[in-house]
Amino acid sequence: MLAPLYNETIFKKAFTDKIVFQQFIKDLFDIDIIVDKIETEKKFEPPIANIDFALDIFAETTDHRFVIEIQKIDYDYNFNRFLNYFTSLYVEQLKKGTKYEVPQTILGVVVLTSPYKINQLTGEPIRESVMTIDFNPRNVKNDTIEIWKHKLVFLNPNPDYKKEYNTKNFQDWLDLFYASMEEQSNFKLNLNNKGIAKTIEIIDIEKLDYKTIEEMKISDAKKSMITIIENENLQKGINIGMEKGMEKVAKQMKLDIEPIEKIVKFTGLTKEQIDRL
Repeated sequence: MLAPLYNETIFKKAFTDKIVFQQFIKDLFDIDIIVDKIETEKKFEPPIANIDFALDIFAETTDHRFVIEIQKIDYDYNFNRFLNYFTSLYVEQLKKGTKYEVPQTILGVVVLTSPYKINQLTGEPIRESVMTIDFNPRNVKNDTIEIWKHKLVFLNPNPDYKKEYNTKNFQDWLDLFYASMEEQSNFKLNLNNKGIAKTIEIIDIEKLDYKTIEEMKISDAKKSMITIIENENLQKGINIGMEKGMEKVAKQMKLDIEPIEKIVKFTGLTKEQIDRL
């Protein structure tokens, strides 16, 4: 049985593995890369834009040709946010350059790990499993004029949106995401793809260590609280609801005799707040 890739802990555990990361990028962008350090919750100092965001997964190639980000999305309002992240990375690259060109090519991946309801400008819903933004201009015949290599890819593992024209490499990963998120133990996966095989090995729920399982539970608790808040759609309730939810998580962690430093890390509450519970 596979642990769900919609879970933040599991998602990061899988895609910070170098074999998985490099094969994923190979399959999506058809380039061979070597990465050294793969970071999570990557921030830039000073912040790139007015919004001080953190990237889920970030790495650059050892030859410094590419910077790569991988994000997952759970909620509709995040859809525009990831475009902001991507363009902010472009601005960060401009800071490093001495001319108008940016020193490194930017590649981004967004995985839609929950059903979403994004509409086109026409009002029609989007039902696509793979979408790409390549930032290149087009002529009046809609032919692409290739100037830049920057690219952003959106993956939606919903099998209802599966397209016969999807390349096998794309479909391998879409199938893996779907199988893990829907607990499809009999779903046929391509084990000949070394990235897929490695991911399955990493997220096999029977092989997860205690710490990962605990972190996975905490991630699910956070997501549940956000879902409640979203359904209520009350701005005031966002802060209050999140804090109450984290207090509930902290209480349980205290009962489990977890170290105070760990409780602070995973709930965002202060030591004083936790002591009062």
